Amino acid sequence: MITTLFGLYLIFAKIGLFTIGGGYAMIPLIQEEITSRGWLTQGELIDFIAVSESTPGTFAVNISTYIGSQVCSQYGVFGQILGGALATLGVITPSFLIILLVAKFYRQFKESRAVSGVMSGLRPTVIGLIAAALINLCGTVFFPTGFSFNGILSVNFISSAIIFAVCLVLIFKKLHPIFMILIAAAAGLLTGVLQETVLS
Repeated sequence: MITTLFGLYLIFAKIGLFTIGGGYAMIPLIQEEITSRGWLTQGELIDFIAVSESTPGTFAVNISTYIGSQVCSQYGVFGQILGGALATLGVITPSFLIILLVAKFYRQFKESRAVSGVMSGLRPTVIGLIAAALINLCGTVFFPTGFSFNGILSVNFISSAIIFAVCLVLIFKKLHPIFMILIAAAAGLLTGVLQETVLS
């Protein structure tokens, strides 16, 4: 248990240290670190991403807490609490320390060309990381058993495509986020019912 807890803290500290550009930029790192160790499957990670985005709070804190709790669930409730707390502490520690340093030296370096150049170079990297995560996760969502013609005609693909299209429309319609969450939940519920009907 101690090894797992210590490992969780170190992994999420590394993720927090190298995540530049917001919570979504950490998804590829989480995929690499968590799924490669067998702690979560790709499907479970997608579920945690959805829940983390839907619940109050920052994405990074939410997903680290959920993953830490899940990874340590084998150690009971106390293990879940410790796992969630240490994963969360790990992901926020680097940001906390970096912000302290930035606040101390910001005035000296805010006009620096080198700092501006670094920031300009990081922007396309962040976009690439988010795009890579999106492509990877879309493959799991739309084709969970692998790409095939039958997969395109499956309930899973069609319902996921409909939900994706509805979300795009909702984004451009500027609806309140609560309505978007409720509509997405209803669409997900309907999808689950359809899948159960087809499989049975």
